[in-house]
Amino acid sequence: MFLVTEYGVCENLRKLEITGVSCRDVYAKRINPRVKSGRFMKILPDYEHMEYRDVYTCLLHRYRHILGLWQPDIGPYGGLLNVVVDGLFIIGWMYLPPHDPHVDDPMRFKPLFRIHLMERKSATVECMYGHRGPHNGHIQIVKKDEFSTKCNQTDHHRMSGGRQEPVFFWKEFRTWLREEWGRTLEDIFHEHMQELILMKFIYTSQYDNCLTYRRIYLPPSHPDDLLRPGLFKGTYGSHGLEIVMLSFHGRHARGTKITGDPNIPAGQQTVEIDLMHRIQLPDVENLRDFNELSRIVLEVREQVRQEQQQQEDGPEDGEGCSRQSPQEPQQGPAQLSVEPPAEKGREPGDGGAVAAAEQPAQSGQGQPFVLPMGVSSRNEDYPRTCRMCFYGTGLIAGHGFTSPERTPGVFILFDEDRFGFIWLELKSFSLYSRVQATFRNADAPSPQAFEEMLKNIQSLTS
Repeated sequence: MFLVTEYGVCENLRKLEITGVSCRDVYAKRINPRVKSGRFMKILPDYEHMEYRDVYTCLLHRYRHILGLWQPDIGPYGGLLNVVVDGLFIIGWMYLPPHDPHVDDPMRFKPLFRIHLMERKSATVECMYGHRGPHNGHIQIVKKDEFSTKCNQTDHHRMSGGRQEPVFFWKEFRTWLREEWGRTLEDIFHEHMQELILMKFIYTSQYDNCLTYRRIYLPPSHPDDLLRPGLFKGTYGSHGLEIVMLSFHGRHARGTKITGDPNIPAGQQTVEIDLMHRIQLPDVENLRDFNELSRIVLEVREQVRQEQQQQEDGPEDGEGCSRQSPQEPQQGPAQLSVEPPAEKGREPGDGGAVAAAEQPAQSGQGQPFVLPMGVSSRNEDYPRTCRMCFYGTGLIAGHGFTSPERTPGVFILFDEDRFGFIWLELKSFSLYSRVQATFRNADAPSPQAFEEMLKNIQSLTS
């Protein structure tokens, strides 16, 4: 008895035939993945002799290496592609963040390509990009953990009239804007934001002919992790919502961009959290004062700098020592892999709000939270209580990833599915919400493989 549950197909294909549901009928019902009703059109060739062995050998087995999560090489913008077995199709779904700034909304997705058997011994690849229906495409497995797609009929991507005339260009742009941002150009009053959106449209449109994808893994989890690692949607000012992967690395947690922007491209480490340096926030009234929060954070940064200096001067403290839970009091100096320079002309505070401070951390218990005056946020609907806070650094850079530097900030854990980060220098707040989708074939074969994957995607934009 032949089962293909390893590919996400739970049905026994032989049983389908025995019960009178032929492969041909199943294909007819799955021909258009966008159709949600019960009415389908049988538009496939009439082949009565399709067998489950053909489906396995010519489709599932042949293309098994492209199942899972991938990051497309689209310059600084990146992306998230999920290749799955859908019925008797293999479909590549591009996952998109919800419309800005609704970070808690579910992800959006659209098909980029699909593979199925039009003939008994040959699989057909179809490009799904554009608004004119599926058309001829090609897939090439370049090397291990990398493949590329190519469209052979790019005229299907353009609206009638193409882009030779300005009127068609703007019509296509406005359609893309409504789909990607859920608004019209007239709704966007900020001129800089208009420029960023138009730039993204022009740039990404150049990649609708051929794309290269590199495999990404979901981060491994550990019982001592502060929260379950995974993919999160986050607010990034005028750039809109972006996808970030939160992972834990001993004494630090890192947020790596899966989608990016011209300032901080996809693949770069956007935030780093020092799990050995808890921050005790002041009461709500004092928290409204940005200068008070700044004083507390810079005090912790100075402490981190001094501890790192002591480690450099003395014997190395074991990075290989046993893992310490961030809920426990700090037992020794912390070691930062990246450290921002101390701010000139400013003395550290007089203490009292530093690492490992006691604060409510039990499940269901939290402390009041409010953003300080002057800190901007794309989403004002953020939680008003938090479980705990940590010192962290956030990566900022000029356009084109020029002059990148890590600057101090505060990581705020709200609950299992939401966290925030206050960028001190930018006076900006990012809210992150967990991507709730379930992904198959996305686990790293080993922790080493995951670390190597992070290095590879970061090196592409360094």
